[in-house]
Order: sequence, then structure tokens, then C-alpha cells
Amino acid sequence: MILEVIATTLQDALIAEECGADRIELITAVTEGGLTPSIGLIERVTERVNIPVNVMIRPHSRSFIMDDEDLETMLADITRIKTTGAAGIVMGPLTLEGTIDVPALKKLLAEAGPLDVTYHRAFDEALDQLAAYEVLSVYPQISRILTSGGPSPAPESVPQLQRLVERSQEGGPRILAGYGLTPEGILSFIEETGVKEVHFGSSIREGRRGLGLIDRPLLRSLADKLHQIN
Repeated sequence: MILEVIATTLQDALIAEECGADRIELITAVTEGGLTPSIGLIERVTERVNIPVNVMIRPHSRSFIMDDEDLETMLADITRIKTTGAAGIVMGPLTLEGTIDVPALKKLLAEAGPLDVTYHRAFDEALDQLAAYEVLSVYPQISRILTSGGPSPAPESVPQLQRLVERSQEGGPRILAGYGLTPEGILSFIEETGVKEVHFGSSIREGRRGLGLIDRPLLRSLADKLHQIN
């Protein structure tokens, strides 16, 4: 099992690694769903932690629909991020029609080069997730899709996540389940869906708040629980 933890500060990243996280998603503006962090933060985090750091590429929180200027900003961010120790990027362009924005995706992937790529929860706004999966499966650079199986929290979308996991086993991006997961319910969720990667944010923080500090004992307990799964 792979445990990915959201970090918004260097302190978050250091605690996440210390307490057993396997990978970090580095963002800012957590209350807006995550935006691209500063280059200074990216550099500091990637210099200080040893686990993979995947950086959010999202210039605004209005939507997942990017115009030409947005796309240029995203490309410039990727260019800078490639000079750091980041392992990958997290992005997800959509069209107004709720489909994958393939022209934008191709440009972003070309600039990403060797970076690991996660298609983020824009996927949950796709009109047809299985059709969107087929589009994304064409691109080997995309390692995983972060999804809750739709607009509802992941524990409420088990049947759809089951379908996506089954499809991924035929070849294509892995399913990284996130949004609404809790340490208390995670084992039954994994058993029901078959996911091999999970993503945690507010539920492993003090007060279960996105802006709270990471709860060290809670995260350590979660990591230990997950890493005992064969």
C-alpha cells in the first residue's frame, strides 16, 4: 500500500515523512482544493525529504478549465519544477464539456518529460469517468489518477471505484483514492475497492481540519496499519 499525504509547508512534509508517508503531494491553498506552491517551498521540501514529492500544477481555483494564458503559466511552472528535486507533478485539464482537454494535456506532458504524472481530482468532474480513463490510459507518463469516484466522498462511491480499479488492472494509470477517507474506515474501504494507493489530507490533521497541523500519532498509526497490508 502507498500512503500519500498532502503537505502545504516544509513542516508538514518533514512530519509526513517521519510518520510513515510514502509520498507527498505538495500544494498551497488547501481550502481551495490545492494550487501550485511557490518555487522556494518546492526547493526547500525536495532538499529536505527523501520520499517522492509530487507538486500541484494548478494556477487558479476557479475551475479545471484552462485558457491559453493559464496553460502558459502551468508550462512555466513545470519548467522551473524540473530544476528541483521533485519526483512528479499533479495536474488535470478539462474541457467545458467535461472531457479531458487532450491538446492541453499533450503540451503539459511534453514539458513534464521524465517527471511522474498524477491526473488529479478534475477527473471527478468528468462527464464519463470510464471514457476519461480510456483517454488518459493512452499516455504512459500518467502513473495514476487521484479520484473519489465522482463528486461524492470516496467512501460513498465504492461501486464506481471498484469499476475503475478493475479497469486499471487491465493496464493504465493506477487509482489513487482520496477525498473523505478516514483512518478509522480505511481497511474496510481498501478491502471493498481493491485500491493500492490512498491519499489523505484533513482527516490526519488536528481537529480534522485542512489548516490543522498533522497529528503525528494518528498518521503514524495509519501508516503502520496500511504497511501491514500485503
